[in-house]
Amino acid sequence: MNVNIQTVRFNADEKLVEFVNKKLEKINTFHDRIIKVDVFLKLDNVVHAIKDKIAEIRVQVPRHQFFVKATSKSFEESFDSALDSLVNQIKRKKDKQAA
Repeated sequence: MNVNIQTVRFNADEKLVEFVNKKLEKINTFHDRIIKVDVFLKLDNVVHAIKDKIAEIRVQVPRHQFFVKATSKSFEESFDSALDSLVNQIKRKKDKQAA
């Protein structure tokens, strides 16, 4: 599994990168043929004092691609929410294939 983490409009600290990598290790339990994972961490509303943190995750598996996006006030919260949605998508796809 190839993991690519990109940050937009800021530089991520080591703690955030470790958090993302640690959470992504668990994704292999839901799908065993993951080829590539792209994570985009973005700052929104840069002109305002309150900045929204956006986490986008794109997962490529053979013949399919999953994409989720979540926004909140912290990157950890956004990433957790996006990861939960991604796991649900993967489970639904596997259930559909099994049926």
